[in-house]
Formats: sequence, structure tokens, C-alpha cells
Amino acid sequence: MSADETETLNRLRAEIRTLAERVVHSFSNHEKMIATAESCTGGLIAGAITDIAGSSAVLDRGFVTYSNAAKQDMLGVRETTLATHGAVSAQVATEMVLGARRRSLADFAVSVTGVAGPGGGSEIKPVGLVWMGLSGPGDLTSAVELRWEQSWSRELIRTATVHAALEALVTRIDLQST
Repeated sequence: MSADETETLNRLRAEIRTLAERVVHSFSNHEKMIATAESCTGGLIAGAITDIAGSSAVLDRGFVTYSNAAKQDMLGVRETTLATHGAVSAQVATEMVLGARRRSLADFAVSVTGVAGPGGGSEIKPVGLVWMGLSGPGDLTSAVELRWEQSWSRELIRTATVHAALEALVTRIDLQST
């Protein structure tokens, strides 16, 4: 790992801690619950939240759905969606986040599905491509494409994805209070 990548990784980890604290504080103040639906991060988003004392007041549950079968069984992602668009797609991220909300007590949910590498990428879906879904009350569910550097390590891609997910949750709950 290069010195620049190590520096970026350390900065992101510190920011993740701060973001997770903000998530726990803000969602607790609003008395709102969160569910996570994770593929490429393998539970790291839920883990970052549960690293913070008081997280039990805001995290209802986390779904780690690495395989397509798990996405179908645990979140209700349709086989036709997976066959048509592939696991790394806006459509699957959307079905994952909606499934997490339906199958939990959460008011908000975040989902991530992507190619963390170092292998597994293609020209159409390269290493570093992640789709993130976000859903909350009173708004439309959205899916956002994240494109990290293909040269980044698996660890850096996954860490950057956790950062983006926590940032999205903080932004969304902050909008709730305005």
C-alpha cells in the first residue's frame, strides 16, 4: 500500500468514527431507527455504528447479503432483477434498501453492492464501482453510483464506501430536522 493510500485510509477511518457518532446522536435525537443491507462491505457499516455507545437506540439490524441467494432470501431482491441487471446495479441496490426497510423496524435504510476487488471487475462494472441505496420516510428511495479509483486496494474501496454510507445517513437525518 502506498503512503498516499495509507494516509487516505487513516483519514477516512477517523472521519468514519466522527460520522458514526453523528449518526447515533442525530438518529437518537429524532427517535429514528436504521437498517443496513450490505454486500461488498460485509457488515462494516453496521459495525461502524455499533462501535459507538448508544447505537442500540438507532440500529435496528444489519443484513449482510454477500451472495445473490442471500439478497433474495433476506431482502426479497427478485431473481429477475439479478439476472437482468446483475448484483452490482442501481436496481439491486434499490431492492436491497427497500427490502431492509420492509423486513425491519427501521425508518431509514442504506444498502451497498459493488466490486471491491482486486478481481471481479469488468469493463462495464470495474473494480471500484459501488451502488448505494438510501430510503427514508416521506421521500423517494434513491440509488447513487459511487466510482472509486480502480487502483485502490480492497480495504480502501470498502472503507470509502462505509464513509459514503454514513455521510448519506447523516445528510438525510439532517434534512429531516429542517
